[in-house]
Amino acid sequence: MKTTSAISIASLFVCMLATQPFALADANAADAARPNFVVFVADDMGWGDSHTYGHELIQTPNLDRLASQGVKFTQCYSACGVCSPSRSAILTGRTPYRNGVYRHLSGNHEAHLRATEITFPELLKEVGYETCHVGKWHLLSRQQFNNPKFPHPGEHGFDHWMCTQNNASPSHQNPDNFVRNGDPVGQLEGYSAQLVATEAARWLKDIHDPSKPFAMTVWVHEPHSPIATDSRFQSLYNGHENSKYMGNITQMDHALGMVMDALDAQKVTDNTLLFFTSDNGPVPAFGGSSGGLRGNKRSDHEGGIRVPGVARWPGHIQPGTVSDTPVIGTDVFATVLDIAGIPLPTDRTIDGVSMLPAFEAKPVERSTPLFWRTHVSPPEDRVALRIGDWKLVGDETLTKFQLYEIQKDWKEEHDLAAAMPEKTEEMKDQLMKVWRDIESEGPDHWWKNERQKPARGGTVNY
Repeated sequence: MKTTSAISIASLFVCMLATQPFALADANAADAARPNFVVFVADDMGWGDSHTYGHELIQTPNLDRLASQGVKFTQCYSACGVCSPSRSAILTGRTPYRNGVYRHLSGNHEAHLRATEITFPELLKEVGYETCHVGKWHLLSRQQFNNPKFPHPGEHGFDHWMCTQNNASPSHQNPDNFVRNGDPVGQLEGYSAQLVATEAARWLKDIHDPSKPFAMTVWVHEPHSPIATDSRFQSLYNGHENSKYMGNITQMDHALGMVMDALDAQKVTDNTLLFFTSDNGPVPAFGGSSGGLRGNKRSDHEGGIRVPGVARWPGHIQPGTVSDTPVIGTDVFATVLDIAGIPLPTDRTIDGVSMLPAFEAKPVERSTPLFWRTHVSPPEDRVALRIGDWKLVGDETLTKFQLYEIQKDWKEEHDLAAAMPEKTEEMKDQLMKVWRDIESEGPDHWWKNERQKPARGGTVNY
């Protein structure tokens, strides 16, 4: 059983409505005015993989449109350099090693997003929201998927869900591994991003009760491998050696446009916060671009963790805003609760903070610094910490450190650790404090008993 003051408060609110029939009409009117939420997550999309973020060839007209209607973050981060952990952080507001999903859950492993974790859809449901998840899930391991012994989207607060355990199979084209509310769907015809967006639109139009506010997570598979791209998008780049990948980004962007169109069709755009991001950095071998940042997927240098981030909330975010305030996936949880008027849980550490000031390009205040640890990173950049403009990168043994003034040196080309030993030591002390706190709270038996051998010449496998 989950216990938190936030759930208690939300339950009290619902009970008050149930015992006061005369208030129902007013409550329904209030529900209709409550903001809706859509969190759209691309898979392995790099910071430089769009026209919106400076790519000269890739066409992303819908992401461009979203940015023109809202705020584009130039320093948006995923909570980890790989997928499962960063997704867990979006839902819980807690850094991955704290919530237990410290690694990518691609094979047979005991780790999963535990039922004891509290997600923002759960808390929204307590105050009358309807919830939906479509697309990739990846918050439990292969042998746990569609096994009733383990928590699925339904146990994490989603009324309706259609998802895959990990990647679309056999590829983005005609996937056969979707499960809807526990029932295998069978092979679908089409491409994954469009199929996911179609299910989101169907839920919104035909299943969702329009008298209630809603929250929807749309987690597409593109551009994660194995890539399959519709010819109508790949043909935009005929003759280019990277046409398949670039078309795949445009395919993903088209699905974003479908979701935006679905919001318009149901006349809920003006009352919906739509947040777009990616789960981690790109894979250059498949065509992805970090936009000049150092490192890529799996790294705790900027290329592995700095990702696109765009938010639109008409009437609340000034169109065309550009914000260089650092924000991170864990902030989604606190932001949604802040907007919905739900207190943060008090029985556990919440690492994220509300992004509302950042929507106006103002700084946010953090009690826990931005922190990353990626279990499959190169040994020399296993952890990172950012405070203000300073970023510390540590090795797997937490004995060797690099220091960067990240606002000026966004490519991480000038390691200042030797030149600034006092600053390095100060940041190291902060990093060790955060890590010790996480170790004391997270399920460390999962990672300290990890059977996977250390990779890339490393000695530590977590």
